Amino acid sequence: MPLTIDLKNTDTRDALALRVKAVSPLPDGQKPSLIGMTREEMSAVLSDAGIPERQVKMRVQQLWHWLYVRGVSDFAEMLNVSRELRALLSERFTIARPKIVDEQISEDGTRKWLLQFPSRGAGKPVEIETVYIPEEGRGTLCISSQVGCTLNCSFCHTGTQTLVRNLTAEEILSQLLLARERLGDFPKKDTPQGAIVPSEGRKITNIVMMGMGEPLYNFENVKTALLIASDNEGLSLSKRRITLSTSGVVPEIYRTGEEIGVMLAISLHAVRDDLRNELVPINKKYPIAELIQACRDYPGLSNARRITFEYVMLKGVNDSLEDARDLVQLLKGVPAKINLIPFNPWPGSQYECSDWEHIKVFADFVNHAGYASPIRTPRGADILAACGQLKSESERMRKPERLALEAMMIAGHGEE
Repeated sequence: MPLTIDLKNTDTRDALALRVKAVSPLPDGQKPSLIGMTREEMSAVLSDAGIPERQVKMRVQQLWHWLYVRGVSDFAEMLNVSRELRALLSERFTIARPKIVDEQISEDGTRKWLLQFPSRGAGKPVEIETVYIPEEGRGTLCISSQVGCTLNCSFCHTGTQTLVRNLTAEEILSQLLLARERLGDFPKKDTPQGAIVPSEGRKITNIVMMGMGEPLYNFENVKTALLIASDNEGLSLSKRRITLSTSGVVPEIYRTGEEIGVMLAISLHAVRDDLRNELVPINKKYPIAELIQACRDYPGLSNARRITFEYVMLKGVNDSLEDARDLVQLLKGVPAKINLIPFNPWPGSQYECSDWEHIKVFADFVNHAGYASPIRTPRGADILAACGQLKSESERMRKPERLALEAMMIAGHGEE
């Protein structure tokens, strides 16, 4: 049932305005963005900006269309909005994209953007990475939810970086808007310079919350962003094409199913608590039995809406046939797909990737037990864009040093 908001009620408007500030604390002089606001929040700020109450609903509809259907990033492009109103909106708000610090294109077509967002409250601007993975018949955008991470998963490069802060709903959504703009996915008359125009269909068909951070430690902002992304009057992504990946924040898994309703992926990586405690330390708080029960209880779970379990293949650590048997037993009765992920090396990592033949034997066993277990093809490893390799550029080496290191890594991988 839709939420009803009485914008004539001053207390209600003030409460919504406070929520907007709480979600996006800004330094003095920095304009709030309309991107990432719910319709109710947008209505409240427009009303406070002096838009007549009788016009607010219509103006929200116009803005929603321009932001999420047409993909504009400048109020001047909103052609059916009066010049006076465009000037007012430009004075009070922003809809600008984040700054692109760096854009890299892998040999396999994977793209990685290093994006910079303004400071929020005290502090300096922050940087995150977003990755686009083109495949036959689909294109997936991997979105970050936090700057850094608190989980300290021992095999993950991102986990070596201290958490700086959560991303706001605006910053989460802006990754999708920017990628669609860069790839020519918005129906503009004038294609942005440097964009790639799709020959047919959309470039971005799926999004995954698998970038930097743990999405369920930033639940409210992730929820707002994904509900806007799946809104059928805007970006209109099917919830079956949106996957949220978590390392196992059990209480929020239940909320994800009830309040967001997107597809679920679990970063499992081990079938015994002692090993998972080491690989994914959040397991000490939410052990495997609790995690799997939350998966069994996930709303809408069926063969058509399976949970994806991600399992990184670490040589001599979790890749034995005994591990495969225990994995099948653990997931018995759960509609599931098991993604086997060859470990992607990063500077300083203590693990090696399982041998390819060994991974195939593991996959064959799981397949014969009745579970789809595709081996994920590493993508973008030459630009450190593969699974587990994302890390904020604020901690990276300078570009010449990074390129030299990547060349060494590629040469070393070829010798194995």
